[in-house]
Amino acid sequence: MLIRSFRKGEQKLYNTAVHHPLQTWEWGEFRKKTNVVVERLGFFENEKLQQSLQVTFHPLPIIGKTAGYLPKGFMPNENQIAALKRLGKEQNALFIKLEPNVSQPAETAVSGHSEIRKFLQTHGCQPGKPLFTKHTFELDLQRSEEELFAKLSNKTRYNVRLASKKGVQIFENSSDEGLETYIEILKETTTRQGFYAHTPDYFRNMWQELKDSGMMKIFNAVYEEKVLVSWIVFLFDGVLYYPYGASRRENRDVMASNLMMWEMIRFGKKENCKSFDMWGSLGPKPDPKNPWFGFHRFKKGYGGQLREFIGTYDLVLDPTMYPLFRKVDKLRWKFLRLRKKIGL
Repeated sequence: MLIRSFRKGEQKLYNTAVHHPLQTWEWGEFRKKTNVVVERLGFFENEKLQQSLQVTFHPLPIIGKTAGYLPKGFMPNENQIAALKRLGKEQNALFIKLEPNVSQPAETAVSGHSEIRKFLQTHGCQPGKPLFTKHTFELDLQRSEEELFAKLSNKTRYNVRLASKKGVQIFENSSDEGLETYIEILKETTTRQGFYAHTPDYFRNMWQELKDSGMMKIFNAVYEEKVLVSWIVFLFDGVLYYPYGASRRENRDVMASNLMMWEMIRFGKKENCKSFDMWGSLGPKPDPKNPWFGFHRFKKGYGGQLREFIGTYDLVLDPTMYPLFRKVDKLRWKFLRLRKKIGL
């Protein structure tokens, strides 16, 4: 097998062998604008491209090393691990964080993922701090619209009908204006709910790199001529994704978000998507006290299957320094949470 870096101008070839938005060439170009190094590798057999992968390398302060990140890549194998080790050494990486796009129904994941986890741990990987959630709800869009609506929970179905009856309407606004509306509402959402969000420039750069590909779409839920909810969704390789959403406080009684999710399901079917990945949830036994419980329950109401990914593993390239880094990083996050709690 030939393994080599991609050259400028090979964007179309590269994209033929990836299966997630975060592994696309366009996403890599966007990430370059956030001051990280992007490396792309191709795996060729008999001069034919079999697989592609994209890794970002992020500088680690003080220690003079980098941390690699490979989100939503293909099933780990010997060739991938060997190539990543070489690439990591070239980039002076302490480790490369792996979060493969490999999942199973949550009820079978423990046994189903056991061999993959064993493979990773016997090839220099250790369980790492997750950046992506381990679970997601995935909805099969190959069913009829009638079947999909019937799978909604009773409360969700009621709320969808209520929003429609109240006059909520869903419009696509995939434009610069639509993005600015999303950013405006996101600022209000984060202030109200107290969670972290990317900066406005992060989303502006994302839009500039992704808009021409048609992969990134922006939708608004409008009530009485005011945008109450704004969502960003991704379309890629026959899958619809819901990564980003924002909502206003007022008129929550008209259930605009419920209608938005239903209309995204209909949009996915219109675009001939096979499935809808709702981009993160809690596990099979969610804690009602968890701050994300309401979001989990909201997604669950649409009848998707709860799936569990392999999880997060760090391919360790410096076994001496890595344990110290993990300890310091853990203390850092404890400090940041404490600081937030006391309002500093």
